[in-house]
Amino acid sequence: MSAVRQQPLLIVEDDLSLQKQLKWSLDRFEAVLAQDVASAVLQFRRHSPAVVTMDLGLPPDQDSVSEGFKCLEKLLELDPSAKVIVLTGQNDQDNALRAIRMGAYDFLSKPVDPDVLSLTVERAYRLYELQQENRRLQTAQQTGALNGLVTRDAQMQRICRTIEKVASSDVTVLLLGESGTGKEVLAQGLHEASKREGRFVAINCAAIPENLLESELFGYEKGAFTGASKTTIGKIETAHGGTLMLDEIGDLPMPLQAKLLRFLQERVIERVGGRKEIPIDVRVIGATHQDLKGQISSGGFREDLYYRLAEIVIDIPALRDRQGDAVLLAHTFLRKFSSELRRPGLSLGEDAIRKIEAYLWPGNVRELQNIIKRAAIMADGQQITAEDIGIAAAAPADGEDAPVLDLRTVRERAERQAVVAALARVDGNIVRASELLGVSRPTLYDLMDKLQIKA
Repeated sequence: MSAVRQQPLLIVEDDLSLQKQLKWSLDRFEAVLAQDVASAVLQFRRHSPAVVTMDLGLPPDQDSVSEGFKCLEKLLELDPSAKVIVLTGQNDQDNALRAIRMGAYDFLSKPVDPDVLSLTVERAYRLYELQQENRRLQTAQQTGALNGLVTRDAQMQRICRTIEKVASSDVTVLLLGESGTGKEVLAQGLHEASKREGRFVAINCAAIPENLLESELFGYEKGAFTGASKTTIGKIETAHGGTLMLDEIGDLPMPLQAKLLRFLQERVIERVGGRKEIPIDVRVIGATHQDLKGQISSGGFREDLYYRLAEIVIDIPALRDRQGDAVLLAHTFLRKFSSELRRPGLSLGEDAIRKIEAYLWPGNVRELQNIIKRAAIMADGQQITAEDIGIAAAAPADGEDAPVLDLRTVRERAERQAVVAALARVDGNIVRASELLGVSRPTLYDLMDKLQIKA
């Protein structure tokens, strides 16, 4: 039972004699004690227990269980994955069921059989460990081939499969999508999946003045211009053997478009002021938020360059069009920032989750990341509130698509939307998602399998 001792057991009981009895009957677990809401929260924060046994009737309100529910809510806010076993009176099944709906793991009626209690606690520990291992495996999977891309959206998952398919080849890939949708994350994932031994090098074509961009891309020889005191290699040459990402390629000046086209055709470059052709082995990825075909029509972008770049075109959907991803990413970013800021236990409140779901995210993933980071810094308590998020829900856009009348398609869409939204809301916790959806865990697993939703 060595795994059980990794995290303690918290016993919340106001009756000191019963508290001692519970500790004695559970002596093979490392127990810490609390007698009211304040001490329970303090011990929970100090020891991070995996399992809690808790009497619903806590002081100062001895005639009701309101303090017990308050304690349960606070503990699950601190760690939704903790297993709370509530102890109730013999005729108190309604309150016990209410506690289960709030997220408690199980309930036992007093007087509690010590053997039943010990077995229930042991099973709670085992479930906790399994869920923690599942989370570790899920994290490892998410940080695999696509460099930490986090998504449950069907369209984004198809994009991931496309990237995995083209990764082994050297075709040029063009990533299209609004600013902040994660084009560089996908480009890095493509590089990692390609197993190319060289570096991943990115350059933003819109961020460098036109008169410097050529030397940044192609490098320059010593004496090529005033101030060129030594030979300097450019970004293209730096990426030799690896991957070059040309971000915001729609802003590339027309003279440089011709030079880039020649490089893509011949795979050789000449440094500024040089005469020697240098062969380059590099995978090129273009990215832009602009309408390149519209620019071609207006004469702002070369058509032949477009077709050189567009061997594989990937349209990245905006965050508002990715079902469940906003909340899923919010949970992911919050875990990251709470670790970096040394504020363990930060979680999203229900009002914050609803606001994240309702917002249209014009700045996409980048905006979401910045907002969650700010909320993690500014939040007064352990739970991020709607006020901490600080965004105003936008009205839905005008012009809806024609309704789909095929009942099977409608049903599958509705089921997918509900399952993905539930999983996002509870941060992937299958037990809580099944409770939220009102189905059993096996039924939820069957639905996920049918709809091809990863656990």
